[in-house]
Amino acid sequence: MKSLYLSNRTISTELPAFVMGIVNVTPDSFFEKSRGGLERALRLIDSGADILDIGAESTRPGSEYVSVEEEIRRIVPVVREIRTHLSIPISIDTRKSAVMKACFEEGADILNDISALEDDEALPSFCAEKKIPVILMHKRGNPSTMQKNTIYKNVFDEVNAYLCERIAFATAHGIASDKIWLDPGIGFGKSTDDNFELIRRCGSLADGVYPVLMALSRKTCIGDVTNRAVDERLSGTIAANLISVQNGASIIRVHDVCEAVDSLKILGRLLLKC
Repeated sequence: MKSLYLSNRTISTELPAFVMGIVNVTPDSFFEKSRGGLERALRLIDSGADILDIGAESTRPGSEYVSVEEEIRRIVPVVREIRTHLSIPISIDTRKSAVMKACFEEGADILNDISALEDDEALPSFCAEKKIPVILMHKRGNPSTMQKNTIYKNVFDEVNAYLCERIAFATAHGIASDKIWLDPGIGFGKSTDDNFELIRRCGSLADGVYPVLMALSRKTCIGDVTNRAVDERLSGTIAANLISVQNGASIIRVHDVCEAVDSLKILGRLLLKC
């Protein structure tokens, strides 16, 4: 059984990994079917999601950041509506303390920060005070520029060093070690080969001490290998997710929850027989 610690409760799964379902409250996220509100959230929960990840600012390559006001306008009503009906853990995909504070007040549980607490100096102390788990992700630059710089001497070593530095930063600001999760940032300033190297070695990040989230769903690296468009990348996503879980990932962030859960059930049964 795997467990994750939230601010006021512990969640567990009998599957080899937790499944985080994506709800995008945006007009421009790269996979159109991920966009929605309560109705999409209900579908994901019915399909077996353990966590919902809600975002109101697209971070696809080439996208532009939105204002705090616009992000709050988009996301808060959706969090409020979901929490009115459901107790499922809610992760907020944001870089901004004002957005996280507004969502936390409506019942959100987790911060998913692509800037690894770099973009807003008020975020670390707020998360520490409220005991909010934080997902620290590696990226280069910002979404509008990140794919222009994808050269590394050793991608694993450089991503690992960055995440270890951000862990030290988070703990120095009072965030407990058991409230830190890691994300190597698949597709965020990396080549296809880099992404696959990180999939192979994800469980070794920070010596395997912290839960690792892998966000692989339908991404460009899947399309590069399969030569499939976004709508046709489900099979490739499932394969990459299962390999990442076998290599140590604790959470997979997906658009297609039902298929993710089914594949993890099969993996779990196979692992029991090993």
